[in-house]
Amino acid sequence: MLGQRQGIIVWLYSLKQAKMLRRFGNVHFVSKRLKYVVLYCDMDETEALINKLNAYSFVKNAEPSYKPFLKMEFENSKPDKAKEYDYKMGI
Repeated sequence: MLGQRQGIIVWLYSLKQAKMLRRFGNVHFVSKRLKYVVLYCDMDETEALINKLNAYSFVKNAEPSYKPFLKMEFENSKPDKAKEYDYKMGI
């Protein structure tokens, strides 16, 4: 059973070692143009893993994702009546 997960963004100098990062967690996304990897791991292991990743020579920077700590309930989530009418009209 999976516990709470948190993403880690790992900025690399070269993508040659991106495949090696799979042993630290679940690799979710690899950007070839911007040279970063989004890696998911358990939330309680995040700080230790970031320190371990920053020690590697091919890692430029590793930073945690703050998505689990963001409030996902929005204040004005109800759509405007005029816009809702326009959507039904097909405008």
